[in-house]
Amino acid sequence: MKSFFFVSVSVAISQAAVIKREGTCSFPNSNGMVAVQTKGKNGGWAMSSDQECTYGSYCPYACPPGQLMGQWDQSSTSYTYPGSMNGGLYCDENGNLQKPNKNQAYCYEGKGTLSAFNKAGSQVAFCQTVLPGNEEMLIPTVVGGGSTQPLAVPGPDYWAGTAAHYYINPPGVSAQEGCIWGSESNARGNWAPYVAGVNQDSNGNTFVQISWNPIFLGSSLSGNKPNYGVKITCDNEEDCVGAPCSIDPSKSGANEVQGASSTGAGNANFCVVTAKNGAKAKIEVFSVGSGSNSKRDVEHHVHKYANQTSESTTTLSN
Repeated sequence: MKSFFFVSVSVAISQAAVIKREGTCSFPNSNGMVAVQTKGKNGGWAMSSDQECTYGSYCPYACPPGQLMGQWDQSSTSYTYPGSMNGGLYCDENGNLQKPNKNQAYCYEGKGTLSAFNKAGSQVAFCQTVLPGNEEMLIPTVVGGGSTQPLAVPGPDYWAGTAAHYYINPPGVSAQEGCIWGSESNARGNWAPYVAGVNQDSNGNTFVQISWNPIFLGSSLSGNKPNYGVKITCDNEEDCVGAPCSIDPSKSGANEVQGASSTGAGNANFCVVTAKNGAKAKIEVFSVGSGSNSKRDVEHHVHKYANQTSESTTTLSN
């Protein structure tokens, strides 16, 4: 009888341990962390809506506009799978959230050299991809009509020296609609027409890139001309190299860029502006026909920068 009792207790403890190892960690809603897409299984974590923050895994999170996630697996130092997934807090086998880098804040200010300016009227959702994490566009920065919001700019100290990447949704699309994977039925989320990237090097140069989205170009959506465009401007044009740099669908067809362009992933064309020595730049969103430079302005910029080169195309990383 005594032996049976100990066996029963042992089995019960073993079963409890298994159940606990299969549990989840709840989103903390503290320390500046921002919950996203709270109705899914992710419960606020910057993870796919059908994914839970389970024991023994890293769970990424969003931060306020202009700020970067400050926590990730300290043993993951390069952009390689599966280490590239290990962003955020660690949910240990006992259901406790662990802070991997105790000397770093949960969220910290980026370099502060890039903002989004909405000249299109209706709100625009810039959706940052989660990296380290699953690289889904879950982190929202919503810019109201006529207003400006900071965009997070990582420096060389950010995880693996990577850049920040944003999907720029059409005006009027909310963060709830646009900062998710979406589907080919609508030009938003992963199928938004335009994407952007930004980072800063150790010399204080900020590299800002706008591009056509190769996923959009490869879909049936590309036959529909977007009703908005994007361009990069600088607070002081003397501090910037690479302008003009814009995408204006009222002036050209899909995958065409105004300014010095290059071709990237998926044969999508892009242009880059370098804001030198801590200078500040903006990504402006405008309704088609309202944000383009005149021919005279374009000729002025081309002449001014004809003999200057931009070294930023190899600086932006995934």
